[in-house]
Amino acid sequence: MTRPTPEQPWPVRTVARKIAEWIDRLGAVWVEGQLAQVTARAGTGTAFLVLRDPAADVSLQLTAPIGLVRDGGAAVTEGSRVVVHGKPSFFFGRGTLSLRVDEIRAVGVGELLARIERLRQLLAAEGLFDAARKRRPPFLPGCIGLVTGRASAAEHDVVSNAQARWPAARFRIEHVATQGALAVPQIVDALAALDRDPAVDVIVLARGGGSVEDLLPFSDETLCRAVAGCRTPVVSAIGHEPDTPLVDHVADVRCSTPTEAGRRLVPDVAEETARVAGLRDRAARALAGWVDREERLLASLRGRPALADPLRTLEARDAEVLRLRDAAGACVLRGLDRRETELEHLRARLTTLGPAATLARGYAIVQRVVEPGPLPVLRSRCCGSASPTGRWRPPSPGRGAVEGARPRRPSPSRARPAPHRTRPPRRWRVGKTAHRTRPPRHRTQPAPRRTPLTRHRSPQALRRTRPTRHRAQQAQR
Repeated sequence: MTRPTPEQPWPVRTVARKIAEWIDRLGAVWVEGQLAQVTARAGTGTAFLVLRDPAADVSLQLTAPIGLVRDGGAAVTEGSRVVVHGKPSFFFGRGTLSLRVDEIRAVGVGELLARIERLRQLLAAEGLFDAARKRRPPFLPGCIGLVTGRASAAEHDVVSNAQARWPAARFRIEHVATQGALAVPQIVDALAALDRDPAVDVIVLARGGGSVEDLLPFSDETLCRAVAGCRTPVVSAIGHEPDTPLVDHVADVRCSTPTEAGRRLVPDVAEETARVAGLRDRAARALAGWVDREERLLASLRGRPALADPLRTLEARDAEVLRLRDAAGACVLRGLDRRETELEHLRARLTTLGPAATLARGYAIVQRVVEPGPLPVLRSRCCGSASPTGRWRPPSPGRGAVEGARPRRPSPSRARPAPHRTRPPRRWRVGKTAHRTRPPRHRTQPAPRRTPLTRHRSPQALRRTRPTRHRAQQAQR
């Protein structure tokens, strides 16, 4: 047969016949899937079924004898996982492809669990169960996304418990099928819709308990990967405590029941109110304590001398400066007084020990002068003598020599030889009764009574104290 061309195309019957001939050459196959629809009408010998792939939106028409469907019992029902054996066939009249089934086997629980375990290992190896990738839900979400069945007990438990703890909690609820062939695609679509909503802060997957077959959609690989790809934190609340589908390991937070999920989503308003009140009291006490400490600190600072009386230090220093100045002045005055007293004492001593005081008391200072010539001359600078009462007595004409009188030449036997050297002038001292350091008296004061000079004097002292008188008597003789 020639190939079809635009001028000579094949008719529909020819194409359908060729497809049927090609499909008839295929052999029998074993197919696994989930029964989405079972139609077995009474009075007909053929039953029509729809086998769906749980992981994809792909279905295949099945035809089976009515007795095979009835003999299958509970295993051949909608939503059950089955393995069928059949041969593909093409219906020439309608142009549809179907699988003529001659055997139907239900998938056992043990085999389902083994498949779930293999999928668990695969997802764990990819890192979807790692704790590092899990996110923490917000403390108080503004809006809660809920994916659950319509009018289900899980929806009631989640909403009622959340609003009982926090009456202002808001929800966005997406109703989906939670079991059967349509559960996985509907749940995936609901998750994508809630994840796109920026107002939703957390997403909750909630379903009540059931058998392994009922919870099988929540262990589906497609659903697990969809939950792992959500940017919004996901909370899993599937079944009861013993039920652990794979989505529980992929979700950010796992709750054993929907009731626990409602309690963990929002805080308790009574507890938070009490906590806020306690924190407020603690803050008030802390603030009051801080204020008291600062007041005590300010009081202690104000009580310090530098702040209580700032001028006290200056006044103390001023008083110290005045005291030191007065002490310095007093010290200087004492020094001046001491020096003045010493000066007066020195002046009195000089006055007492000087020749004027000696002459004023009636004594004479005699100096022997040896001049070149035949005879020595004795000169007296003062004449007179002291009376027995100590007063000055003028010389009498016959007792003293008159200055300028012609001296008599002494006899050769009495003349003294000339000294080899000239002696310096000598100041004749008085006896022990004379007071050298006594200051001179004023002329108006009465002279004290004096003891005669000849009392308690040795002859040598008398000769020394009266040389002028003795010499004058010798000259008269």
